[in-house]
Amino acid sequence: MQIILLDKVVNLGNLGEIVKVKDGYARNFLIPSGRARRATEANKAEFEARRVELEKAAAAKLAEAQAQGEKLAGALVKITQKAGVDGRLFGSVTNHDIAEELNKLGYGLAKAQIRMPNGPIKTVSESSVAVALHTDVVVQVTVSVYGETA
Repeated sequence: MQIILLDKVVNLGNLGEIVKVKDGYARNFLIPSGRARRATEANKAEFEARRVELEKAAAAKLAEAQAQGEKLAGALVKITQKAGVDGRLFGSVTNHDIAEELNKLGYGLAKAQIRMPNGPIKTVSESSVAVALHTDVVVQVTVSVYGETA
């Protein structure tokens, strides 16, 4: 199925590009989430009429994400979990826990924005975690996990 992208989609294309994707991906994800429309002649004409407006909205989103990224860059998140004597945690620290702590500090983030390339943190340590605020804005945050003996 051919679609017109209404937003930048990672590994697919930028705003305004006409790309061919699998039918299910378009019908079940891209179109319902408002990131794309079918590439019919009517939709192409409508898109060209709204192109300036959509580009302005995309630029505003990017500027907002960059401003939030500047405030968030280098932030330190402190999390205390129960741990054993050897420094291993009972459980783990996940992206949900990190997003919750960042929201307590005043950043409105969803857990899907926290990227943990090495998986959940399972030891008392200090780790670096990526926060994806926008497809073009990724900020590193330091997470310190402290052990609390049971």
